[in-house]
Amino acid sequence: MLRLATAVAAILLSLLTTLPAAAQTETTAVPDTGPVELVGVVDVLQVSGLIDPIEVNSIRKALDRAVEDGSLALVLQVNSSGATVSDEELASLVADLADAPIVVGVWIGQSGASVSHEAVMLGAGVDLIGISPGSRMGPVGDEFAGAPVSGRFAPLIGRRLSDEAAVDSGAADVVAATLGDFVLAFEDQGLMTGISRVVDPGAEVPKRNLLVQVRFSKLGLVDQLMHTVASPAVAYLLLLIGMSMILLDYFTAGIGVAGMTGAVSLLLAAYGLGVLPTRPLGLGLLVLAVLAFAVDVQTGVPRFWTGVGILSLIVGSFTLYSGLSLSWLTLLVGIGLMLAFVFSGMPSLVRTRFSTTTIGREHLLGEIGVIEVDVDPDGVVNLDGALWRARTNRGTPLRRGDRARVIAIEGTVLEVEPEEGGAIDYREMRGRRSEAETG
Repeated sequence: MLRLATAVAAILLSLLTTLPAAAQTETTAVPDTGPVELVGVVDVLQVSGLIDPIEVNSIRKALDRAVEDGSLALVLQVNSSGATVSDEELASLVADLADAPIVVGVWIGQSGASVSHEAVMLGAGVDLIGISPGSRMGPVGDEFAGAPVSGRFAPLIGRRLSDEAAVDSGAADVVAATLGDFVLAFEDQGLMTGISRVVDPGAEVPKRNLLVQVRFSKLGLVDQLMHTVASPAVAYLLLLIGMSMILLDYFTAGIGVAGMTGAVSLLLAAYGLGVLPTRPLGLGLLVLAVLAFAVDVQTGVPRFWTGVGILSLIVGSFTLYSGLSLSWLTLLVGIGLMLAFVFSGMPSLVRTRFSTTTIGREHLLGEIGVIEVDVDPDGVVNLDGALWRARTNRGTPLRRGDRARVIAIEGTVLEVEPEEGGAIDYREMRGRRSEAETG
């Protein structure tokens, strides 16, 4: 038991130390190779995903903090495919980085990272751009903030370059395999001095250790949540989940877990869609799809509105964003789960919620109703002003407007037959038999 308790405590401690917090920072010290006197601090901020207002704000805060603390440099570790903020807002941030009183650099890393479209322009105002092996730069558009893209980023117009190709074209300055190598490049490029020491001068390639403290910063928990919500795939899926849960809660009568989940999902989706370049047409089609599905869920039979819902769902998913595209995996998950929910999950849940025995409904047996939706073999019958799902008892189709008699009840489904020419009710047969015997 003592060993088990110790292991559990160690696991909990490791989880707590990995959770992000507001203004969270991590510090990496210089390897212990003897007495070392650190010469300063280099701040590092990770920038990933689309550059949205939260990322812009975090970069400005990191820059202000680095300047106030007297840091030697600020490094932006970037892995981004574009921006959701306007070109003007991004250009203002680039100008702030260019005017910073400290050294500012952009490192595209770690290996396999990519920076493209508007996110490339983040490097326009920095002192040094590094790229890790296996990473990519570009493409970019031919204009940014109303001006033609020129200078170092011109080779990236409409092109995606590998690490070495980016350096050869001048779009990047150095290939740096690690963040430490990139910080050392500040010294190699003459931007800073005295930030390293040689620990093995006799080696063919002398090894250097940093004499600076590298301080990492990340988004806080709430900022990270909102930044994640503002990604195209997450906002799209939250929208579908939210509308589906509200629909489910409506048909299962009462505000419960589904309704609360749907409300929270829709609130988060609203923020994400508000930040992203959302097309009103695409959003309207997705809302129409759910409303169309609701019509046929209420009748209990997939009909015209189900087709409208499927078409609206597909077209709305492809046209939701302007200038951004959802991955095929996201589209398959969103459309596939929505259709599975409507055709399988929703009817089952509704039947489970409302299905009861026929106790208290015996008075419906023998009643005459009017067919509202063709019963062939399933449809809808209007009985005393209420709509009921119906099923024909012998495969005989009943058309809209026909009169039909209820002969059995199964949960919320009525089994019906034509008013004329149907089987004689067993109670009528018993009554006729009794009359014949007494006659």
